[in-house]
Amino acid sequence: MLPKRHAVANVPRRPEPPLASGVEMTTMEPVAILCGGRGTRLRERTESIPKALVEIGGRPILWHVISIYSSQGFSRFLLLTGYKGELIAEWARQSSWPDGPRIECLDTGLDTPTGGRIKLAEERLGGQSFSATYADGVAEVDLPALADFHRQGGALATVTVVRPQLQFGVADLGDDGVVRGFHEKPRVDHWINGGFFCFEPGALDYLSEDSVLEREPLERLAADGQLHAYRHTGFWDCMDTYKDAVLLNDLWESGKPPWRVWAEEPAL
Repeated sequence: MLPKRHAVANVPRRPEPPLASGVEMTTMEPVAILCGGRGTRLRERTESIPKALVEIGGRPILWHVISIYSSQGFSRFLLLTGYKGELIAEWARQSSWPDGPRIECLDTGLDTPTGGRIKLAEERLGGQSFSATYADGVAEVDLPALADFHRQGGALATVTVVRPQLQFGVADLGDDGVVRGFHEKPRVDHWINGGFFCFEPGALDYLSEDSVLEREPLERLAADGQLHAYRHTGFWDCMDTYKDAVLLNDLWESGKPPWRVWAEEPAL
C-alpha cells in the first residue's frame, strides 16, 4: 500500500541541485492539479468553499501552487475539480495573471479518486508528458531540476519525496527506561510522497477511473521499475488540517515564506 504521504523506502541517494534562479524556460507541457477533495479535516474552512480555495496570506492555496509552477516556466494548468468545483472555476475566470498561464478546469466528479481524476483528463493532456500535483502542498522545489531528473531517468513516472518534520518532540530512552534526552521535532527517518509528479503518457495506462493514484497505480509502476523518486530536502508542507493552515499563514506573514520561489509576486 502506498497511500498519499506514505513512506517510500529504498530511494537511491542522488545529490539535489541548488534551486534554480532566473529560470527562463517556458513549457507548454500541462500541469494537472488535483482540486477535487472535500478537505474533511479542514471542516472549519471547507464547509462553504473547496480546500483549494482556503486562503494562505489572503490568497487561495491553489494560487500559491500555480505560482510555484508558473514562476519556473510552466504555462498551462488543468485544474481537476470535484467538490464545489464551480467555485474554483469562477475563481479561475476572475483571476488575472500578467503574461499569464492558461488555466482550464475539468469537472472530474464529486467522489472520483485521485487516479481516476487524472485518467479522466487523458484527452485534455494531449498525449504528451505532463506534471501533476496536489492543490494543498507547497515547497521550494526546483521544478526544472525535477523535470531534468525525470527525463534522464527514463521512467514513466517520477515522484518527489520528502522527509517532513514530526509535529512532536521525541524522547531518547535507554534500555533501562532512563530518559537520556529529547529531540525537538526531528525529521522522519523515511521518505514520503510529497507530490510534484512528472509523468509520461504511458503512465496513464496504469490508471482507471476508479483508481487511487497513490495505491495500485504507483505500486504497479514501482513493481515494473517505471517509478523514480526525486529527493527534495528543502522546505515542504501540506495543508491537511486547520493547524497546518495556521502554520502556513504564520510563515507567509513572516515576510519570508520558504515556498515563495518567485522573485516578483504574481498578481491576481
